[in-house]
Amino acid sequence: MTEPADPTPTVPDFRAPRPDAGPRAEPGPVRRSESHPERTTAGVGPWPGGRAAWPSGEEAERYDPELLEHGDTRNVIDRYRYWRMEAIVADLDEHRHPFHVAIENWQHDMNIGSIVRSANAFAADTVHIVGRRRWNKRGAMVTDRYQHVEHHPDVAALAAWAEQHGLPIIAIDNVPGCVPIETFAWPERCLMLFGQEGPGLTAEAIAAAAAVVEITQYGSTRSINASAAAAVAMHSWVMQRSPVRPR
Repeated sequence: MTEPADPTPTVPDFRAPRPDAGPRAEPGPVRRSESHPERTTAGVGPWPGGRAAWPSGEEAERYDPELLEHGDTRNVIDRYRYWRMEAIVADLDEHRHPFHVAIENWQHDMNIGSIVRSANAFAADTVHIVGRRRWNKRGAMVTDRYQHVEHHPDVAALAAWAEQHGLPIIAIDNVPGCVPIETFAWPERCLMLFGQEGPGLTAEAIAAAAAVVEITQYGSTRSINASAAAAVAMHSWVMQRSPVRPR
């Protein structure tokens, strides 16, 4: 019989303070992790040892009895195996990055789900859907359950919300006058705004932006996939601003 995976694997606790981490960590050399952070890509079986071995005390509150009993095959990192969804969200809220992500949704773009998934992966504070309230969630791979998602009826409403919360809007598009992402200094707190696949950002979105950033390309295509562009932009912010990135 195959032994179930260790339910409590040793994984890096990226919430732990680093000696060189401050409110604004400066870029530095990246070093390879000493061990692979994930060991259970296909999920885990029931908690080894049965009910008698289940977590107890205050720690038990974060665990889901159904998952402990039957196993956990969700798309979550090892740290969150067997945790209740509410407990995962609460833990993520303790270390989300201070950037937000907004997507215009006028054509029911299928990229939105993938952008939400990337926002979860990079621990974005909140995702904002602009335009149609309904969006295609298939690409999100259920990550929207762990990610704060808000809706704004139009760009004007988004801009008003961003101003109220002191968040400059940084538009991502390849239009005249934009700044190459390699030379752009990301604000610590900001709202990245992405457009639809094909037409890109609307004129209203460009006008509402404090800056427009382009992802430099070196091939023959005019643009890259919207969800890919979002992932590139978020990772660029992380490389400049995240106090917990590997160094």
